[in-house]
Amino acid sequence: MPLVTGVDSSTQSCKVVVCDADSGEVVRSGSAPHPPGTEVPPAAWLEAFGAAARAAGGLDDVSAASVGAQQHGMVCLDRDGAVVRDALLWNDTRSATAADRLVADFGGAEQWAAAVGVVPVAAFTAAKLRWLADTEPGHADATAAVCLPHDWLTWRLGGGRLDALVTDRSDASGTGYFSAASGEYRTDILELALRGRRPALPRVLGPAASVPVRIDDGPLRRGTLLGAGAGDNAGAALGLDARPGDCIVSLGTSGVVSAVTATAPRDPSGIVAGFADATGHQLPLVCTLNGAPVLAATARMLGADLEEFARLALAAPAGAEGLVLVPFFSGERSPNLPNATGALQGVTGANLTRENIARAAVEGLLCSLRFCLDAIAAQGTAVERILVVGGGGRSAAVRAIAPAVFGRDVDFPADGEYVARGAARQAAWALRGDGPAPAWPRPTAESCSAAPTPAVYDRYRAAAERVLDRPAT
Repeated sequence: MPLVTGVDSSTQSCKVVVCDADSGEVVRSGSAPHPPGTEVPPAAWLEAFGAAARAAGGLDDVSAASVGAQQHGMVCLDRDGAVVRDALLWNDTRSATAADRLVADFGGAEQWAAAVGVVPVAAFTAAKLRWLADTEPGHADATAAVCLPHDWLTWRLGGGRLDALVTDRSDASGTGYFSAASGEYRTDILELALRGRRPALPRVLGPAASVPVRIDDGPLRRGTLLGAGAGDNAGAALGLDARPGDCIVSLGTSGVVSAVTATAPRDPSGIVAGFADATGHQLPLVCTLNGAPVLAATARMLGADLEEFARLALAAPAGAEGLVLVPFFSGERSPNLPNATGALQGVTGANLTRENIARAAVEGLLCSLRFCLDAIAAQGTAVERILVVGGGGRSAAVRAIAPAVFGRDVDFPADGEYVARGAARQAAWALRGDGPAPAWPRPTAESCSAAPTPAVYDRYRAAAERVLDRPAT
């Protein structure tokens, strides 16, 4: 029975699963935390992977491995492969102004959408590189290669010189200097971001390609195959076996909506990012900065645990008697408002109850994700099935209210480490080396229904437009 390993090196932790390559059955698993913050030494990811591998009973018996990881982060290496400065993570917003300037320098949002299918915001690697060039020019000068978190971890696990750096289409498409539609880097954009500098970039591997482990002192034995890896959202789509027509709503630290399709979007508004998936398809994606922590923060304010919070939300009527929460607690990325704050609107002496506040928080969060889904659909992507994953999807209130806000049935797959599972499935693909992805069983899911509440979404849109200080349309 060949075994494969999938890794999820996420913002908060590293998860490792060891699976049967033929059936996808999880044999064992382990995890370890990452340090907090939005600026992290990459060595912490390798240390956490080693701890997670030990917690999983070691990886000496696996034949192939693959790494899924948080997207967009900036890892700069010098000519000797040393890290130039701590990595900036996707949720570090110090590059917001640099992103605006970079968009203007390339000729505006429409030019960006046409060239690479994305319009950079603070999260994107290209924006972080512009910030580096303008704020830390010495570090920019020392940068001989730029890579992403999953690229760096794969490289350190495999060993080799800088020219051994590899990536995949899904993660490369989140940089701002790679086109998912053409499958090519735009080194002119990289040079624009870094004000004339052009460091090396990782080689882009196909979905079933691999490189060997070349070192003897790492968690993986020499000769183990390392798959191309993937960005976390593409890894989750592969782990869920998402297919064209499937839309994935992830309620974790952030809120993410993505859909598998054959058509690359070009959205000059910048709301929909034209990413690639891990199989050769496209993965148009919209990310918010505010996910499940909106529910946790509101529950904390109400003095309730999450179970009591859900009970309060379900005790209130749909629409929370006119109370509307706009959940821009950490700024916002979709729409691009890095300095925004949240807003509670429609408050009266009669509706300001704990129940209505809880209901408004759940509805506001889900409405912000409905906005993302509608933006993807407006790009011509068919949405036939909605799957909700992530910690926020465990809430009884989310399960009851999501179908009402989305206006259709919603599937909630059983709990699982889907990014790590997707990485493991990719490792099994690399082990086989050709053909389609291994046909692992699709995860079981609970389907939830509710009567649609379009008025709730309409009120939310009007409230969000007031935050944007422009008339509702």
